[in-house]
Amino acid sequence: MSLQAGLDALKQGRHREAVQILKEFCQYYAQPGSKDYLKAQMGLVKAYHRNGDREEAIALCKELTTNKHPQVRSWAEQALQSLPSPQTPKKTASPTPEQPSPLPSPQTPKKTASSTPEQPSPLPSPQTPKKIASSTPEQTRPVQKAAQLVRASVKLSLAGVAGNLTLASGITLSLLFGMVLVLSLALVFILGSDNPTTTLAIAVVISLIFNIAAFFLSPLLMDWTQKWLYKTRWVSLADVESQSPEAAGIIRRICQEKKLKQPQLGIIDDQNPTAFTYGSLPNNARLVVSQGLFTYLNDEEIATVYAHELGHIVHWDFAVMTLASTLVQITYLIYTFATRLDRKGGNGKIKNAAGYAAFVAYMFYIIGTYLLLYLSRTREYFADHFAAESTRNPNALSRALVKIAYGIVEEGKRASLPSGLMEGTRALGIYDPKAAASTGTAYGIAAKPQQLGRVFLWDLCNPWASWMELNSTHPLIGKRIRALSNYTEQLGLPTEFDMGRIVGKSRNLNKKKLYGNFVLDLLLFCAVPIGFVAGLVIGIAVAGSIPTTPFAFAVLGLGVGTLLRTFVMFPNFKQAEESDILSLMSDPYASPLRGQPVKLQGKLIGRGDAGYQFGSDLKLQDCTGMIYLRYASRFGSIGNFLFGMNRVKKLLGSQVSLTGWFRRGVGPWVDLTQFNTHKGTNVKSFHRLWSFILGGVAILFGLFLLMRV
Repeated sequence: MSLQAGLDALKQGRHREAVQILKEFCQYYAQPGSKDYLKAQMGLVKAYHRNGDREEAIALCKELTTNKHPQVRSWAEQALQSLPSPQTPKKTASPTPEQPSPLPSPQTPKKTASSTPEQPSPLPSPQTPKKIASSTPEQTRPVQKAAQLVRASVKLSLAGVAGNLTLASGITLSLLFGMVLVLSLALVFILGSDNPTTTLAIAVVISLIFNIAAFFLSPLLMDWTQKWLYKTRWVSLADVESQSPEAAGIIRRICQEKKLKQPQLGIIDDQNPTAFTYGSLPNNARLVVSQGLFTYLNDEEIATVYAHELGHIVHWDFAVMTLASTLVQITYLIYTFATRLDRKGGNGKIKNAAGYAAFVAYMFYIIGTYLLLYLSRTREYFADHFAAESTRNPNALSRALVKIAYGIVEEGKRASLPSGLMEGTRALGIYDPKAAASTGTAYGIAAKPQQLGRVFLWDLCNPWASWMELNSTHPLIGKRIRALSNYTEQLGLPTEFDMGRIVGKSRNLNKKKLYGNFVLDLLLFCAVPIGFVAGLVIGIAVAGSIPTTPFAFAVLGLGVGTLLRTFVMFPNFKQAEESDILSLMSDPYASPLRGQPVKLQGKLIGRGDAGYQFGSDLKLQDCTGMIYLRYASRFGSIGNFLFGMNRVKKLLGSQVSLTGWFRRGVGPWVDLTQFNTHKGTNVKSFHRLWSFILGGVAILFGLFLLMRV
């Protein structure tokens, strides 16, 4: 909470606001006895007096007369003389005149961490000398923060934003427990038993042992993994306070209000900004952030991220996720065990039972994964809501999310390999790194927050967005910022990201084109099975009049469906138009299936395969942002491996001109056709080749069957 906000409110005559702000600053954000604390106390005396709270002003002033600092004592003694006595009517219209003081006047204090002007980022974008930690003018923030305190009692409505977290958690855990129980029972039956009651009891015990062990041991296993992979260092609240005083204040206040034990705090020395929470119970929760969070975000934004993570602890969803993730993994372990048992053969009864158990376990694994993803998305909405309600600053969390995306993109530009931290903690983190490209790119060149809206149109309007979100651990960023903007309006604050205007723009989009393309895309996705079935039906229909087999027509249909899908997915790239990365990401009609032929120019800055040093995919940076490039060798996966092992390292850093097909899912990418480096090297990619070969062979084989008959 900003000291400057309280003093500004006092100076502008908003005395009640000033009292609230300064009291909260002294209680939660300032160190008793510090210079800022004393300035706030002096300002609070004046705020009390001018608000008509005579007794409070006199009591606080008397307390300051005993302060160890002589300047403060002198100021308090003079102020006490000017305050009206209990018998003297107070004159609120004529404030106490300023008394000279060796200390800075309360109206002009040294700026605290949350009011200090932002410094240029230590990692600036080459194209954007903007300040990383500031997306709004600093002078507007005190007013916004004062307004937040005025509406401190407002309960923010979640209606229409997210589902029911308790219901989602209960259903997910119930189903997963049931799945593990059924699979455990199946495995016991595989071993054979003449006593069903004993078998059921054993199955229940196995299930309970698995789940209880997973629940309590998972945090310890995570601790070991964190230390080994990411070199996590555990720190005190004072260490956090040294980098973000406001975040430390938020941790103290929320833990005090919610009667929580302070979580174990960790910092990972990685410049990719992220934050996550894990554990089995609120009293042993771990809250870990990366150093990049302090690099790319300012003080109030960092505080909202900590509040978001504390929301996971308050809601207990971090423990539910820990347990649910373990249960899903157990179903997969049972699947692999049953598969091995099936392959060993032996007794026919055991082999058949193992086969059925493997099939059921795999189905449960798929269902459990989607349940887990739904729970993960729901809990993020609730944690955002908690942070907005606790800090009364949803704008800061909106900026934090955007800047985290920007930081991920910026760090991606500097690394030749993707971050293992971001991939390894993807499901736990506050932001899905695979979705960062569009938002981070837009922020990197936007002069105003409103300019980011164009990249959110796809999230909010394209039917593919909701479809793709089913496979995502996090809600799409456009939807999260829209929810946070809704909270901002409920608090009566101006919204920095005017999502209402963006939604208004969406009304001008061609809905027929949006949904018509989506339906055609779905048909395209199913073109191969549709072609096979259609050919089979035609073959059966003409079997009586033409001496042929239905299978020949089915193979022909499969080949035609394959070629049709290939032509639509990979249209003629010779008509590709020059474009840039931001323009492509701003297209609300983009599809993950129908490729858009494009020409791009930029620099190859790294590999696109997470943690894989022989990956064949690449990252391209132009003057507007970064995007992933997917390469396909004519020799399939073996050719991709050889290309990644032998050629990619030599190509990194090259300026290239390329053609390919742009696609947009949760994260955008380009399927390469070819690119030329500034040194004259030519590289070709063959995404269509094997589809053409498969379709052509199917058609020729079908014709052969027809001619043979």
